[in-house]
Amino acid sequence: MNLEEYKKFASQHEDWAPGWEAIDEVFKKLYPNQNPAHYGTIMVNRAIFGGDQYLDGYSIYDSPNGYKHIVTYGMTELYFNDEAFGGEWSGWGYEMTIKLKEKTNEDCMWAIDMLSNLARYTYTKERFFEPMQYIAGNGTSLHIGFESAITALLIVEDTEAKGIDTVHGRVDFMQLVGITQKELEIIKADRNQVQILVENMKKDNPYLVTDMRRSKSYL
Repeated sequence: MNLEEYKKFASQHEDWAPGWEAIDEVFKKLYPNQNPAHYGTIMVNRAIFGGDQYLDGYSIYDSPNGYKHIVTYGMTELYFNDEAFGGEWSGWGYEMTIKLKEKTNEDCMWAIDMLSNLARYTYTKERFFEPMQYIAGNGTSLHIGFESAITALLIVEDTEAKGIDTVHGRVDFMQLVGITQKELEIIKADRNQVQILVENMKKDNPYLVTDMRRSKSYL
């Protein structure tokens, strides 16, 4: 599709959201015949209208491997934008994901709030996330009100959702993985331990699912 074709298609399809559709296609391949639970942010609360919400929505998929797989919409260029056409990267170049060992979507709402805060951080501070980077918390449970040894996050490439090239540029999927305070302190002291941590975790947890009930340390 060239620029003229892009503009023509957009003029004929008023609600076309090529970036959104591209994300959906990745997850449809992972979860065929599944309609995810989708949570959209309120329009007037979105940053484009002066609000503090930098994401347009989230989808939660039920993995046959026993966890919830959440993906964001809004870190990349979702809608028609002829200035973004053919770019190297779509928006920030990635959407965020997280896999939670939870039974209900309601039990995942804390993570959606966390993803919203991380998006706000990226947009307002203009600092994006990359694989093998860590996000330190304040030493307490990531899930406020739920006692847990998981206090920080590690960023990896999603173990299942692979990056794609879209009309607006490249889109990767950055997966957030919960880690313990002990693991955080070790990788802060020695960044070479990050890869070792990931490899150790994958032996028990190949999809790098975040389990807020985990107490075992992998370093």
